[in-house]
Amino acid sequence: MNMLKSNWRSLAAVSAGLFALVLFPAAAKAQMSVSPLVIEAKAERGQAQGMITISNTSKTPSRIRIYAEPFTYSRDAGFQTLSSSPSDLTKYLQFSPRELTVKPGEVRRVRLISRLAPNLPDGEYRAVVFNETLTESKDAAGNNITLVARIGVTFYVRKGNLSPQLAIDSASFNPEQKQIQLLVRNSGQATVLPSLNWTLRQGQTIVKTGQIDTNAVVANSDRNFLLNYPNKDQPALNPGQYQLSGELFWGEDNNKSKLPFNVNITIPRQTAASQKK
Repeated sequence: MNMLKSNWRSLAAVSAGLFALVLFPAAAKAQMSVSPLVIEAKAERGQAQGMITISNTSKTPSRIRIYAEPFTYSRDAGFQTLSSSPSDLTKYLQFSPRELTVKPGEVRRVRLISRLAPNLPDGEYRAVVFNETLTESKDAAGNNITLVARIGVTFYVRKGNLSPQLAIDSASFNPEQKQIQLLVRNSGQATVLPSLNWTLRQGQTIVKTGQIDTNAVVANSDRNFLLNYPNKDQPALNPGQYQLSGELFWGEDNNKSKLPFNVNITIPRQTAASQKK
């Protein structure tokens, strides 16, 4: 049971769209620290394991419930839990304890163990392990209320020699967000977490440069990366043809993979006009 690797990601990256798993009110946010947020493991003889570390940074005990659900990342909505999935790891996942109380300043660990069925085909199996905290508080009227906060750790177990295979499908203008988006396709059998740098040109003129933090693209799927350009503080793009170029990159610092891209994008006249309203 060799751990392939454990990736540590900031909560800021999570809430910005990497996993979109942090669902808590501000009062509860500072009370629980969970790491790592991503665990990737290779199954050896059908088994793989990981470890979650939970820290209570508050001055009061925290009651925590732990449970797992299947999940995916859709093209536009991003992170989504599922009722069922062919890549569901939860039915092969064991962890203990399932409920615990963490004292102020205390650090607890939860071991994740997956035992894949022998007849399962090679592939990637996924689960999100939620750490849900229940915190007692009072509202403005003095009534007791319970605040529910949860942080999700994504657990990927891979059976067989799997790898991602990325390609850039196209760039387009999202009429609802009124921003440029880049469609990234992963035709491989392993989820990948790429970031990208981009440059937007019109002819020889550089219009804007930027970067996008890590986003997950699950195996055999695609996902739109929103460039957050233009935004409300920037002028609308003139209609016409543009060129979007840059580079996707993913992997560990000492073994990064890179994929350059250069695609055309058309900003329609009606879109530009609607932005100026």
